[in-house]
Amino acid sequence: MSETNALFQLGIDLNEVSSNTQAEVLEFPIAQSKEVKASPLTSSDERTDFFIERDGERFAGTHLIIDLVGASRLDDLAHIEATLRRCVEVSKATLLHIHLHHFTPNGGVSGVAVLSESHISIHSWPEANYAALDVFMCGEAEPHNAIEVLREAFAPSDIRVGEHLRGKDMV
Repeated sequence: MSETNALFQLGIDLNEVSSNTQAEVLEFPIAQSKEVKASPLTSSDERTDFFIERDGERFAGTHLIIDLVGASRLDDLAHIEATLRRCVEVSKATLLHIHLHHFTPNGGVSGVAVLSESHISIHSWPEANYAALDVFMCGEAEPHNAIEVLREAFAPSDIRVGEHLRGKDMV
């Protein structure tokens, strides 16, 4: 299959901007956090990267691995999309695109919100009341803010959160 045909099957028409690929930009004020700050500016005040410095450590971004146990509404596509949009908003990130796929017969959802700062992904198993999410953000975004949105949206009996500082030993 040619690359052009493969992209077209994914909803990407190389000859025109498709509604599936058009960037959506949400504007939110960026608040300076006392805990997390962007890397220092150069002498000409231009950003050279979006690395983060926190507690004396420098890293590329914060990657949260989130398990929702005993959760509800994990087969509700519109609810999941609205929740991802709210997560982006409260995390002060910039949404570029959301793509969700609804599986049958179990109703599970897999998808991603692509961000300027990276991504949020979800995979749900409504028959097991379980969802796995990745929330990875760099720069001044605040990924931990998404946790409360997920708690309110899916009412899990348990939320398990792991944090990995991406690129910590590399930058």
